[in-house]
Amino acid sequence: MPSLHRLLLPIYMLALSGCSSVGYYWQAIQGHFEIVAREQPIKDMLAQPALDPELRHKLELIQQARQFASNALALPKNDSYTEYADLQRPYVTWNVTVTPPYSVTPKHWCYVFAGCFNYRGYFHKQDAVSFAKQDQQTGDDVAVSGAWAYSTLGWFDDPVLNTMLQHDDADMVGTLFHELGHQTVYVKDDSSFNESFANTVEQEGLRRWFLHTGHPGQYQRYLLQREQRKAIIGMMISTRQKLRELYAQPLTAAQKQQGKQELFARLKQTYQHWRGRHSYSAYDHWMQQDLNNAHLALVATYTDKVPAFLAMLAAQHGDLPAFYREAKRVGALPSSQRIAALDNYAKTGTQISAIP
Repeated sequence: MPSLHRLLLPIYMLALSGCSSVGYYWQAIQGHFEIVAREQPIKDMLAQPALDPELRHKLELIQQARQFASNALALPKNDSYTEYADLQRPYVTWNVTVTPPYSVTPKHWCYVFAGCFNYRGYFHKQDAVSFAKQDQQTGDDVAVSGAWAYSTLGWFDDPVLNTMLQHDDADMVGTLFHELGHQTVYVKDDSSFNESFANTVEQEGLRRWFLHTGHPGQYQRYLLQREQRKAIIGMMISTRQKLRELYAQPLTAAQKQQGKQELFARLKQTYQHWRGRHSYSAYDHWMQQDLNNAHLALVATYTDKVPAFLAMLAAQHGDLPAFYREAKRVGALPSSQRIAALDNYAKTGTQISAIP
């Protein structure tokens, strides 16, 4: 699914996980060090006269953005994203999401220190598919999706991956800001908080980046794409809510199954109608799948608290270090108080102007 394109995968949490099998532990450690073995210092690559021009452009841009992230966005200044690894595959990991057949609440897997996550990541697609089949056999809804970036939350120096560079410049630079955001603020057991915070860092970072680089046309294209993504995600969130309401009714399994099929068919029809008026095609392949609950389970994780964080940033008058401190303060609150604090910010509806 396009909205789940990044994965939080701290290697230390896998090693210490009480619920992970030895096989899962081993594939995670092995997968991470396969990446490490492919890493090359970007500065050395840029010194090679024969370097592919397109790759050179991408690496030069990512290094400029890396410096900007620390100097202008107050994001961590470390060795992350100073090396490059070509994995020779389109995704760094594949994530498995699982829900019961008549629920939109995903299954969780919990790890020592890092907390609980509502997906399970694998470095090799076949491992993810094999695990997914086990849950499918029990009747659960399962989705397997590729991720083109992942974060170790600063425990390791994360490299730039070829999977990040295969997207347009705005997405590539935004991913860098997003992942460094995870290194700045992280709350155990709250994926929605973490992803919405990092998404806010990404959005504000790109606003300032395009202002810095003087490319208003590129920024306007980015804003248009963001609004189109938002419209599609809105369709999914609406369908997810209708499914939740359906499953809460006192119906037979057969009735719920029929209603479920009708709602997914309606989602696809709504999307096709929307596509008839828009050229944005990033979700075409995704919509052609046999959709189920698991495909929609995480749809709000990346976005539902972004308005609250944008209001929080505005309340700090755009001061990013103050914003990070306030996010850490709110993140340290007990869950109910944290939700209430974010709701209070969201009610203000205030945010910094999107136009540079």
